[in-house]
Amino acid sequence: MERFYLITGHVARLELLVPQGVRLVQLRIKDQPEGEIRRQIARARDFCAVHGARLVVNDYWQLALDLRCGFVHLGQEDMDSADFAALRRAGIRFGLSTHDEAELDRALSQDPAYVALGPVYPTLLKKMKWAPQGLDRLRRWKQMAGATPLVAIGGLTPERLPDVFAAGADSAAVVTDIQQAADPEARTRTWIEACA
Repeated sequence: MERFYLITGHVARLELLVPQGVRLVQLRIKDQPEGEIRRQIARARDFCAVHGARLVVNDYWQLALDLRCGFVHLGQEDMDSADFAALRRAGIRFGLSTHDEAELDRALSQDPAYVALGPVYPTLLKKMKWAPQGLDRLRRWKQMAGATPLVAIGGLTPERLPDVFAAGADSAAVVTDIQQAADPEARTRTWIEACA
């Protein structure tokens, strides 16, 4: 599992940042018509293939199947409708979001490629119904997840990385810190160095 996990909301931003050395990137598109979502996923898939990066499609597992993408990320709500058997038959790996122990148990029962825990710290990007989880919960999640890789997300900064990795995270997922940076390309390189 790559230690640095970029999450971006548009294929144009993905195309700007992946060449900085990103090896794992999630395309998380919100509030777009299906044709535009399909276009962006297909473009991201091809761009990542050329640059040796693994693309993770957020939510749209049916489009990932149609477009022969190799990886999807699903939230708990998405798990209700996802056809895990079809994903497995197609060889598509999946990561799953978790926020409490019941969700973690449910996620682990699907044998995911990783589980994500968040928000670890207070986050600015989206209103969360979950309070910050903190490092103690990260430690507990790692014990419960065992060999399944654990992705930490929410309020992460390069300065917080040593504590996050020490608590057991295998990967750090980053949205806001790069999205709001004055120079997103330079900030991405800082993250890659910090995760190395």
